[in-house]
This record gives sequence, structure tokens and C-alpha cells, in this order.
Amino acid sequence: MSDHPGAHWLTHIPDHATAYLEGRRLDEVECIVADLSGIARGKAMPAAKFAKQAKFYLPNSIFQQTITGDWAEDGDAAFLEPDMVLTPDFATTSAAPWTADWTVQVIHDMHDQAGVPVPTAPRNVLKRVVDLYTARGWKPVVAPEMEFYLVARNTDPSKPVEPPMGRSGRRAAGRQAYSMSAVDEYGPVIDDIYDFAEAMGLEIDGILQEGGSGQVEMNLRHGDPVKLADEIFYFKRLIREAALRHDCYATFMAKPIQDEPGSAMHIHHSVVDVATGENLFVSGDGTETPEFLHFIGGMQKHLPSVIAILAPYVNSYRRYVRDFAAPINLEWGRDNRTTGLRVPVSEPAAKRIENRIAGMDCNPYLGLAASLACGYLGLVNKIDPAPQFTGDAYNSADGIPSHLSEALDLFETAQEIHEVLHPDFARVYGAVKRLEYGAFLQVISPWEREHLLLNV
Repeated sequence: MSDHPGAHWLTHIPDHATAYLEGRRLDEVECIVADLSGIARGKAMPAAKFAKQAKFYLPNSIFQQTITGDWAEDGDAAFLEPDMVLTPDFATTSAAPWTADWTVQVIHDMHDQAGVPVPTAPRNVLKRVVDLYTARGWKPVVAPEMEFYLVARNTDPSKPVEPPMGRSGRRAAGRQAYSMSAVDEYGPVIDDIYDFAEAMGLEIDGILQEGGSGQVEMNLRHGDPVKLADEIFYFKRLIREAALRHDCYATFMAKPIQDEPGSAMHIHHSVVDVATGENLFVSGDGTETPEFLHFIGGMQKHLPSVIAILAPYVNSYRRYVRDFAAPINLEWGRDNRTTGLRVPVSEPAAKRIENRIAGMDCNPYLGLAASLACGYLGLVNKIDPAPQFTGDAYNSADGIPSHLSEALDLFETAQEIHEVLHPDFARVYGAVKRLEYGAFLQVISPWEREHLLLNV
């Protein structure tokens, strides 16, 4: 909202935040935004000061910072770090139940000093894509799945990551997908995740054990893309805090443990016709529409250009391994988990397309924006997909880049994608990722020392 309601701002917050504070004195407000990596950045301030402050400022350079803390130059633009204006989106007010005092978090909107949305801010990138759908009379709906690992504390980066110690006194075992006893091994962490989520007004559709040692999948119910991205942003923070309470880490790395499956952020997509309220992917008699196929066609054509967003780090590409439950192609099929694009079994009204390409290490705002952008271009340009794949798609030709440098090459020349996401965002994102990749190339790995030091 543009005007700050001053001392009465607490009347504008969601019911779950009001319930959390009932009978208590609010101590602190965390004013946060997500940077390109999805890290929460911002300022914390006493609640009394927040009530008196209509907005605050952060330099726009926070979107030029790499995961290692370096700063990327923005092309020919001078590095002047002008301030952005941040205003609270009170609908995002949520408890921070892991803190020692009574604290709430508020996600903020980001504009420049002329009131224009900052194009490099991930939340604004997603809003821009959603607005393109809205202008066509469409309402995009997403349902994300989150995969992550609970791992033993790892304070020495030179040592491999290990599964956590379970309540049985043994380390979590792999190859136990859907096992309830495996989930029970780290039940106290799961209990805190549920408790934190309830305090924060976040709804979990289900939690299950995935195939890796200590790997968990959490499903969220379908809804508005911006709201769901806000929730994933919050969930990643609360899950990390829940793990720390029990002497372990939660990691959203795409591939944290050698020889174990990677962690994905599968995205289920459907589109509603605003005029009729009906799913755009099915007709009145329940048959699939041309729009359903065009959405798939857009994803097949444009997903290679946004892999640099869906798989944003060098580690991300370690997840794309044949027969490790990760897609390595852009085929589509019905109820076929070997394809990168899967059409799940559902009632006609729930017809949807599951993008299985994105890793859990991607920024949720950017991951959803990139996936939606591909489908949007398919709808607008009426792109036909390849024929449905009915066999084992692991045997089909690889359809996605195999490393970050190749993915960046495709992203940096994808003009149609740039126009959807915003050219300024595309330029800055490419510069940040190139700098990160250059930093990685300076690191000599244990594999190189073991096999090359004395043998070549």
C-alpha cells in the first residue's frame, strides 16, 4: 500500500498474525525483501519506530550481490547505489516464532524514487509476469513442491555433507521413499516445522520422506503465484530455524550429498479464464484444449533459455543425472515421471502441467516467473509441442544445458524471455551469475587434487 497507516498498522495485518500477538506486546518488526539468491535482506527495527515510519530505503545494489558477497557491475551503468523506496505489504505480515522476543516479518514492495517498480527485484519480476497473464484475461495458478535435506551440522566446507543422526542413534537411511518410520527418525524437526507454519499462517498440504538420506518433500496447496512465492520464501527460513533447534541443518542445495538424489522444486501449472472461472486447459466436455498443448509447447521451446534461473548454481547441474529421479529432458507425457514435463492424473477441472526441471536452490519468485514466462509465450504464440512421449524418457536426447556457462549463453540471447521478465533484470542477472561462475572456476576441488596432482 502507498500510504502508511501509522500507529494503526496492526489493524491491517492477517488474522494469523493478530492471533500470534494476542495478549502480547510486539517487540520488533523485520522489514525484508528477497535478493536474487532468495536471501532475506532488510532491516529490523523496534515496533514503535516501525509504526512511525512510512517507508525506508535500501540501495538497489543488493540485487547485484553474488552468493559469495561480491558485487557485479551493471553493464555500462555507474555503480552509484541509488536508494530504493521500500513500503510494507501488510498482507505478508507473519510471525517469526523462532525469535526470543515477539517479532513479526513483513515483506516490502520495492520502487525507485519516481515510484516505478524496481525491475531487478525478484518479487517485481514475478508480479510483471502475472500482470501479463492478467492483461489477457488469464489467472495463473501454481502448486509448488519443496524438497530439501536435513543434514548433520557441517562447519568445515572441506568435509562431505552427511545425513543427520536420527532418534534411533543411527544416521538417516536412503532409498526409503514414502517411509513413515524414516520421517519419524527426525520427527521433532518436523513437529517444529508444523508449529512454526501454524503460527505463521502457512498451510502445508503434506510432508513425506523422499528417496535420499534425510530428504523430505513438502507439498503446498495451489494458489496465486506471488502469494505462493512469498510462502516458499518464508518456509525456507522457518525450516532452517526448525533444524537448528535440533542440532542439524536444513539445506536447499540441489545436490548436497554425493550419490543421493537431488532436491527439486516441482511446479504444477494451470491457468483460469477469468471471464468464465474455468480451467483454460479443459473444455466443457472435459477434453484438453489447444491452450493446454500451447502451454506445453511454450515450455518445450523456452525452458532451455531459463535453465540459468531454474538451476542457478554450478551445483544445480549435478542434480540432472540419469536415473536419479531427476529429469534430463523436455519431453512431456501423462503420468510419466521420466519426462521433464508431466501431466499428473487428475479430474478434468484440475488438469495441470508439472514442470519437474526447477531445483530447490532457485529463488522461488524467479523460478515461478521463469516457468510462467515459458507457458505464457506458448499461449500467446500458439506454439505446438512435440508429440507426447510414452516410453522411458531417460533414453531420449538430453534437452537441457549440462552446465551453468552453457545455460547462461542461452539465457543472455533469449530476447523474448528478456521482454517478459524485463531487460534490466536479464542484464543484471546475467552479470551476477557470470561473476559467481568465475569465482567457482578459481576453486580447486578435492577430486582434482586426488586424481591430477601426482598423475598428470
